Amino acid sequence: MSDIEKEASKVELHSTFSKDNIDTDQVLSHIKSIDGRIVDITGDVDEAMEYALDAKSVELTEEEERKLLRRIDMFLLPLICVLYAMQFMDKVSSGYAAVMGLRTYYDMHGDQYSWCGSAFYLGYLVFEFPISMVLQRFPVAKVSGLFIVLWGMILCLHAAPKTYAGFITLRTFLGILESAVTPAMVIITGQWYKADEQFLRTACWFACNGLGTIMGSAIAYGLAIREGSYSLEAWKVLFIVIGCMTIAVGFMIVLHIPDLPVKAWFLNEEQRKQVVVRIKSNNQGFGNRHFKMHQLKEALLDVNTWICFFYAIAIDIPNGALTNFGAILLKETFGYSSTESLLMNMPSGAVELVGCILFAWLQKYFKHKLAIATFTMFLTLVSCCMLAFAMGSPNARLAGYYLFSVMPVGMICCLSCFTSNVAGHTKKITVNALFLIGYCVGNLIGPQTFIAAQAPQYRGGQISMVVCYAVSVVLISWLYYNYWAENRRRDKLLAEGVLEIPDIENIEFADLTDKENVKFRYKL
Repeated sequence: MSDIEKEASKVELHSTFSKDNIDTDQVLSHIKSIDGRIVDITGDVDEAMEYALDAKSVELTEEEERKLLRRIDMFLLPLICVLYAMQFMDKVSSGYAAVMGLRTYYDMHGDQYSWCGSAFYLGYLVFEFPISMVLQRFPVAKVSGLFIVLWGMILCLHAAPKTYAGFITLRTFLGILESAVTPAMVIITGQWYKADEQFLRTACWFACNGLGTIMGSAIAYGLAIREGSYSLEAWKVLFIVIGCMTIAVGFMIVLHIPDLPVKAWFLNEEQRKQVVVRIKSNNQGFGNRHFKMHQLKEALLDVNTWICFFYAIAIDIPNGALTNFGAILLKETFGYSSTESLLMNMPSGAVELVGCILFAWLQKYFKHKLAIATFTMFLTLVSCCMLAFAMGSPNARLAGYYLFSVMPVGMICCLSCFTSNVAGHTKKITVNALFLIGYCVGNLIGPQTFIAAQAPQYRGGQISMVVCYAVSVVLISWLYYNYWAENRRRDKLLAEGVLEIPDIENIEFADLTDKENVKFRYKL
């Protein structure tokens, strides 16, 4: 194509996107994908395209970018961190309640308590994909805020059931409603931050699971030592207190977080345009409200999708076990009293909060987040071996229990990869949903590995944790290699002149997938 033809194509594309009555099915241009396929660029582009045209003349200096990033962090991250602390507290509240009298109240026997954890993830599993579709179609912040308020109400109602069946039903509904939070936060992180900023920010909000552990343990301990002071059982009061806190956070999300960066109340007009300029380097924008079947097919045929899926299962079988049995292990295996076991959970929260953020921060020096994730998964494997096999040393076993809490670095890395390495909005939500379905499957299986007949040591459950993390080390290493090898292949094709680089303005916001966009490179 001659320079005159290229410029004509650019002007035509710019003009078409500027129209209010754009035909989303209209083919505006053609490009060749990384594998040589002809890809149509239509009017059905990313939402950021409309704003990119207005931001064309905006300049962004390094100082302005640092100032803008600080402002975004200040107004977004604290609330998202509090939200994640609350959702983890809500999730593990049954574990605290278990050592405060929940099992006795419902006369649980056999694997009935295990199903308190599995029922949550059963609801999460069934509704994960439908909720991802809802988040694509409707404003992310408003929808997620509504779900948060509803699940806070459901948590309060955990104090009401008179029967085990009623309690299990509420746990299932809680899982349904909480399935919105992680995909929503992944979308929001991708909207606001550049690819090289996303790992640390994702680590900040995800690591607040540890803050949730500390807060939940402290609240449960405070209620447990004053058990005779309430007209209700202390564990019922626990559900009501945490539920009310969650409802308050839900309303804050609705009122505080904008649905798109260009609608941010805490940025001026110039800064809103600068946000659009900042994220162009991601080769993706704010999202697209239309479901695209070809992107779904690409996601299902991408081997990396299934590596992430099985990785999620492998790391979350142990996670599901310890989320529900951590306090019970401390009480029955390590010999702490009910109130002591609640306090002894707090160090694991501190390890997660500090450790996950610290490892993510190390990307500044080691560059590759997948290398960091691989190392932390190996460290988690070692900690599980200490917990399972150091039978003659209680201190070593307890250290293994605490070191296990750096495990989320691997999951944080995957969530960060979905924002930075999976382009095309339908493909992104599909891969994210499949990963979270794997997360649910693992957490469903996890509590069942702790068989009541093996109490109080639960040897089978602890050995299963070791096996799962050995598999996870292999899978995360495989994902790392695939991204590295594909980047190398693309660079080689570019050097050989095989790739056709499209000269189309704002192609970053054309809602192309990572396999369609020849300019795309995976973040390692």
